[in-house]
Amino acid sequence: MTVLDALSAWPVDHSAAAVIALRDGVPQLVETSGEQDRTFALASVTKPLVAYALALAVQEGALEYDDAVPLPEGATVRHLVAHAAGLDFDSDRVRYGLAERRMYSNQGFEYVAQAIETATEIPWRDYVREAVFEPLGMTSTSIEGSPGAGGISSAANLAAFASELLAPRLLDPTVLAEVTSVQYPGLDGLLPGYGTKKPNDWGLGFEIRDHKSPHWTGTTNSPRTFGHFGQSGTFVWVDPTIGVAAVVLTDRDFGPWAQPVWTEVSDQIVKAYSPS
Repeated sequence: MTVLDALSAWPVDHSAAAVIALRDGVPQLVETSGEQDRTFALASVTKPLVAYALALAVQEGALEYDDAVPLPEGATVRHLVAHAAGLDFDSDRVRYGLAERRMYSNQGFEYVAQAIETATEIPWRDYVREAVFEPLGMTSTSIEGSPGAGGISSAANLAAFASELLAPRLLDPTVLAEVTSVQYPGLDGLLPGYGTKKPNDWGLGFEIRDHKSPHWTGTTNSPRTFGHFGQSGTFVWVDPTIGVAAVVLTDRDFGPWAQPVWTEVSDQIVKAYSPS
């Protein structure tokens, strides 16, 4: 019996999952569940993929995180990707001042994608594919809809992405450290599905666990854990303290069913694969 066997009892029609662990500094696939090549809608797990492409564009000098963006007035790429621009969830309405509150915004990622496209002179979907998907062999991954929620991928492909996050080959580790560091510390805000968090810490496109409770990761994940979950019933987290990452995809929208089982399986993963 393995940790991921628990997914067979979840109230979903289909699921797929993978656990990756560092072994002598090399990411290794240590456990899988379900059809690894089956594709699922990612919903907001799309955001880390776009954010990683943005980081690569920054690394190559195409743009800077502190470059100005058209909206809101005075905002930068950093504000947008860290959900600190005050933009409404799905419109151009400005609800808060810059770095005043963590306002989770799909609309902000529309402008992130525009910034990538303007700076690189490559359509943003093409840039994400060429910069992230192709080098990592993510052949079944695409973004058909919005940059905030339109991704489609498989457990096998997201395991490749999680491996990159554990031991980056494309991105300089110092850039990844910035991406996964808290931006605008101390901002409160709503974590969808889990209520207002004080603070609601976020990096550059990745949520950072810190000491949030309740939370969609495990109760035993380290505060440095970063990742994202999606309303389509999907998540990916990386715990750099223990060198373990997890990918879970389902075909049932996030809801009360997910909260206890996600936390339980994450705790079991941490227990099973933490270094002794």
